[in-house]
Amino acid sequence: MASILSTRNIIKTFGGLVAINDFSLEIPEGSISSVIGPNGAGKTTFFNCVTGFYKVDAGMILFNGAPIQNQRTDIVTRLGISRTYQNIRLFANMSAIENILVGQHPRLKTFWGEAIWKSKRFQEEEAVALEEARRLIKFVGLQGLGDQVARNLPYGAQRRLEIARALASQPKLLLLDEPTAGMNPNETGEMTHFIKHLRDELGITILLIEHDMRVVMGISDQVTVLDYGSKIAEGKPKDIQNNPRVIEAYLGRGAASGLKSGKAK
Repeated sequence: MASILSTRNIIKTFGGLVAINDFSLEIPEGSISSVIGPNGAGKTTFFNCVTGFYKVDAGMILFNGAPIQNQRTDIVTRLGISRTYQNIRLFANMSAIENILVGQHPRLKTFWGEAIWKSKRFQEEEAVALEEARRLIKFVGLQGLGDQVARNLPYGAQRRLEIARALASQPKLLLLDEPTAGMNPNETGEMTHFIKHLRDELGITILLIEHDMRVVMGISDQVTVLDYGSKIAEGKPKDIQNNPRVIEAYLGRGAASGLKSGKAK
């Protein structure tokens, strides 16, 4: 299977701190892949490098075979990579529909002058964008909540809205940063099912950071483990479950039995 995302020996430092150390990764197109590791392992830093928030100090990031390292965030989005965040970053005082409309901006073609004068092309594009936003509201299970202010939505609904906003740019690769963080077991199960639905229904590739091992082991085609910015293991979920280095360095010896039974977190 061809790789949609490849990183080759990337390095990212902050002063004297090496956050990402010689990290290489292959993400197969159409897969659900997970990056796991303890807090401070470099997972979100890696996402920030892929999406253009950080510039790498060395190495290459390839998307569909073309280098994208150190590109601007808007260019990366237009190429087909979108993301959510560990801490929800919605426009809190805007409605759910308005948040999704913002997510469509990279795909809109009218310029600011046309918006001011409300040209015919602008009005037509705005109508199409609004219809797409309504479709996405329904797709993520928030039908009837489009006019609700984002900050007034329940926590789980805000998570889904953030995913809808990410989908609005029509990504080929979706990066999810701890999508089940703060959820109760029922919400976590629903989100896990929803992530599978995203891949199966839309055909997009998904790469997620996740701490809940039940989610990781139940959803992933492949798992990569980071520790202090370096890759210490990679493989199928079963391989990771039984990897002594992962058990010791990431979870600790005492958690080994919990990981194997799917109860560790």
